[in-house]
Amino acid sequence: MNEATEAPVLFEERAAGGGARIGIATLNAPKTLNGLSLAMVDLLAERLDAWAADEGVAVVVLQGAGEKAFCAGGDLHSLYRAMQAQRAERPGDVLANAYARDFFEREYRLDYRIHTYPKPVLVWGHGIVMGGGMGLMAGASHRVVTEASRLAMPEIGIGLFPDVGGSWVLSRLPARTGLFLALTGAQVNAADALFLGLADHLVEQARKDEVFAALAAVEWTRRPDADAARLTGVLRAHAPAAPAPGPLRTHFDAVRDACLHASLHEVVAAIQALPEGDAWLDRARATLAKGAPGSARLAWELQRRCRLLSLAEVFRLEAVVALHCAAHGDFAEGIRALLVDKDQSPRWNPATLDAADAAWAARFFDSPWGQTDHPLADLGAE
Repeated sequence: MNEATEAPVLFEERAAGGGARIGIATLNAPKTLNGLSLAMVDLLAERLDAWAADEGVAVVVLQGAGEKAFCAGGDLHSLYRAMQAQRAERPGDVLANAYARDFFEREYRLDYRIHTYPKPVLVWGHGIVMGGGMGLMAGASHRVVTEASRLAMPEIGIGLFPDVGGSWVLSRLPARTGLFLALTGAQVNAADALFLGLADHLVEQARKDEVFAALAAVEWTRRPDADAARLTGVLRAHAPAAPAPGPLRTHFDAVRDACLHASLHEVVAAIQALPEGDAWLDRARATLAKGAPGSARLAWELQRRCRLLSLAEVFRLEAVVALHCAAHGDFAEGIRALLVDKDQSPRWNPATLDAADAAWAARFFDSPWGQTDHPLADLGAE
């Protein structure tokens, strides 16, 4: 492989109709399921800014290399090393972890940029789309899933919470199904992603080359609204027949009823009481039972607090909570158990939901910054 193909993100521009160009960014780390590193974040941010300013670029496409994943999450190994160093040298200091500060600030800034991008953005969400991958996909104007797509926010298993704007996205799903996804890390397939509004279009992976050829043939106007409509037309022209209902839609009434309870304890008890024997529900219950009680509490508190906040305010709040998780929460322990020692036996602290109460969670919302010196203070000001 040459140096260009070893780059963590590959960039390409293809000529298209109307004298326009299509900008294509490919996450290029298939061995790690295109896990999002800080280098990837910076490369994407720089190129997206350049394409936004380039009048010749009509549409931007984000995709992942390989056949397994668009993006399976963030670079947890680097975050773990930084957390270990910070906890040894300056335990409890929320701002001491420079890498975590940089990673969360720049990742969230990139995600917000996609949400507010001035041109159509197509994310080809084939395969695994989780965590940081959901952050990249959620704000795109055109979100494509394929028959192999699996979307999830599984942070309860690593002692974090659904971040990257997940508190904003999940809190706006129908009938508190977003709370269910946060507490159980449940995966949704293409049909359920469309049903919930987490995706816009289903296209079979085998037709991807046809779609890209059709995009190159479009007479782009370089007027964002008109070009967005043209992009929609191409994707609809390549859509298959409506898929069969996914497991979440099949169990929608039961999930809704479980999550409409007034307290977190009641919701958790209701989820655990869902009927046994269905593989999807069984896995959801098991993940919740094994997950970090503190993560469940933080997800609950964030969705409750974020329901009426703007997107920019949500990113600022998530940045505060994420740094607390890195400084003194279960995040490091979750990564250790899953990826470092791989013993699959995290020692959560707090170990029970009773201990992970609202009073325990309150300190995670104490901002180390004032309103004007928050590193994301400028979001929403444009």
